[in-house]
Amino acid sequence: MLKGYVPPYNATVVQRLLDQGAVLMGKTNLDEFAMGSGSTDGVFGPVKNPWSYSKQYREKRKQKPHGENEDSNWLITGGSSGGSAAAVSAFTCFAALGSDTGGSTRNPAAHCGIVGFKPSYGLVSRHGLIPLVNSMDVPGILTRCVDDAATVLGVLAGHDPKDSTTIQDPGKPFMLSSLTDVSKLCIGIPKEYLVPELSSEVRSFWSKAANLFESEGAKVIEVSLPHTSYSIVCYHVLCTSEVASNMARFDGLEYGHRCDIDVSTEAMYAATRREGFNDVVRGRILTGNFFLLKENYANYFIKAQKVRRLIANDFVNVFNSGVDVLLTPTTLSEAVPYLEFIKEDNRTRSAQDDIFTQAVNMAGLPAVSVPVALSNQGLPVGLQFIGRAFCDQQLLTVAKWFEKQVQFPVIQLQELMDDCSSVFEIEKLASVSLKQ
Repeated sequence: MLKGYVPPYNATVVQRLLDQGAVLMGKTNLDEFAMGSGSTDGVFGPVKNPWSYSKQYREKRKQKPHGENEDSNWLITGGSSGGSAAAVSAFTCFAALGSDTGGSTRNPAAHCGIVGFKPSYGLVSRHGLIPLVNSMDVPGILTRCVDDAATVLGVLAGHDPKDSTTIQDPGKPFMLSSLTDVSKLCIGIPKEYLVPELSSEVRSFWSKAANLFESEGAKVIEVSLPHTSYSIVCYHVLCTSEVASNMARFDGLEYGHRCDIDVSTEAMYAATRREGFNDVVRGRILTGNFFLLKENYANYFIKAQKVRRLIANDFVNVFNSGVDVLLTPTTLSEAVPYLEFIKEDNRTRSAQDDIFTQAVNMAGLPAVSVPVALSNQGLPVGLQFIGRAFCDQQLLTVAKWFEKQVQFPVIQLQELMDDCSSVFEIEKLASVSLKQ
């Protein structure tokens, strides 16, 4: 739909980075219009997870007898901002931006072994972000460490006159303090997040993380978010409804793709959208329009808005009870091979993969996924920390402490390691010749 389209202005987040001297490396791949949880439905094809080519994963795979083609067995990155996560994970950049509507930066961050941060709704400007769900979208930050995410947030946060949903305060750069004592912290573990689909490995890492906080003196308590079981259905109704409204702007009249049919305006609209959108996007537009029909509006859209309020209140109640940060899984399991992932359709996958992440967007809270350890297959597993609204700095401080404790291993990409060693050799020779 937007092939060849060059936007006439920069998004606020991009402009703020450029103003601070950041170098823009390029654009990254994603699920079309950010609709998906695997980065497999983009117009440029699926995104491959750099961990597919890591020494850690390859060595574990060698131990297993396998007949399938090595090339076809690469892993997905998660989505929808999979290209950004892959770029950071593969060392092509220090930071990348994604969008987070229901977990689209935290999900791929967990699968790619990096930090994925979703700021509080209203802290970072959405001006220039192609909207998916206006009331939930937030530009997300992907980096290799928590400090880098805080640095980027310091540049991006603050009021933007072009986005009426941003806070009034101007943002200011900040340094994260190093937390030495966690004994005054209260960590909440939501019991509803212990779902049967959760892999035993992720469950074990989640449990170990809670024990780690406890052993260092933090208070760790089980909390309840009673409306969690309704959240994914509620999210689906609200998401598709807003998608139906937002996608109406892509009509072939003002910008983007336009078909050759000129029988009538209606025919041109229909053909343009059929050619310009993939099945997933068209499916969500149709579903959303169904929910917004006059006879369905009260039963679906209004009811979902009411449930959304209950979900947001669950978080408010937990934080009011003295909990500082919630600790949850980010994803149900580690990254799966592409061929395995595409056995289920986009809608089913999104419903499964957004289970731990989308409620945060409906409540407008900050959340960060931090890599914790490698699974038995040598693949990264991430855990999610959820904070109070606009307490992003406190949340990142806790995440930084956790990151330091777990010492997540660096991805070992063989080609990259070979390149680096040859660069070091050249540098060594250069320094020797300089000394002479």
